[in-house]
Amino acid sequence: MPDEQREGLQEELIDIILRVLQRNPQLHYYQGYHDIVVTFLLVVGERLATALVEKLSTHHLRDFMDPTMDNTKHILNYLMPIIERVNPEVHDFMQQAEVGTVFALSWLITWFGHVLSDFRHVVRLYDFFLACHPLMPIYFAAVIVLYREEEVLECECDMAMVHHLLSQIPQDLPYETLISRAGDLFVQFPPSELAREAASHESMASSTFKDFELASAQQRPDSVLRRRRRQKQAALESSGVSSVVAVARPSAARRFVRLAVMGLTVALGAAALAVVNTALEWAPKLDLFP
Repeated sequence: MPDEQREGLQEELIDIILRVLQRNPQLHYYQGYHDIVVTFLLVVGERLATALVEKLSTHHLRDFMDPTMDNTKHILNYLMPIIERVNPEVHDFMQQAEVGTVFALSWLITWFGHVLSDFRHVVRLYDFFLACHPLMPIYFAAVIVLYREEEVLECECDMAMVHHLLSQIPQDLPYETLISRAGDLFVQFPPSELAREAASHESMASSTFKDFELASAQQRPDSVLRRRRRQKQAALESSGVSSVVAVARPSAARRFVRLAVMGLTVALGAAALAVVNTALEWAPKLDLFP
């Protein structure tokens, strides 16, 4: 993609994100949100993407946009009960390895847009998820794990090893077969039947989520802006300049937000690193235009 075209898309991406957040102050930006927004931007353009993303942000993606990750953690807790219903052997192996569910975090919160390299597969999954229940991505995640049954059971029963295997999602998956299978599992084991197990299931170490939340909070656009202002104010005070509340000019603020949204979206990688480090320590219907 030519640089000018890429820069233009980045500007439109930032505009969409800021527009949605400004209109909906109850929503909070999270690392990976831009992966979903850019997918809609590339397919339908800025105007329709804004409408789609805003509606999704208040519906399908709403739980990911809370101030904390409690609801995201709860959704991830559906993963192991689904696997247990279909393949108890794989479930017991993963439980013994204490791998948890963090390997599927980026899958869930980006609708797999962050981990699949072929854009055709990404948009195919987005079509599927748009037409289904908001929890369908977690069913699809379960189907991927179940499809890799042999790899999982042949892996060393160690948290770091199993996490590494599962987090490296294959790029040549039989997507249509898996989509069909996920739909079947949703009918066989609807969320209402799994809710009790999900509520009591603790498949994620709280320390792992704290690491991820810390990384995400440090990268949020508003946090970046506040940190920049504090640094500028400290520099002014140390140079003897009279203390004045520093207000970033629009161009500067926009540049900082761009860095926060586009250049610093590595918190998912930071989360994966935190998991590995922790392992080592452990040994609705869319009415767009009313």
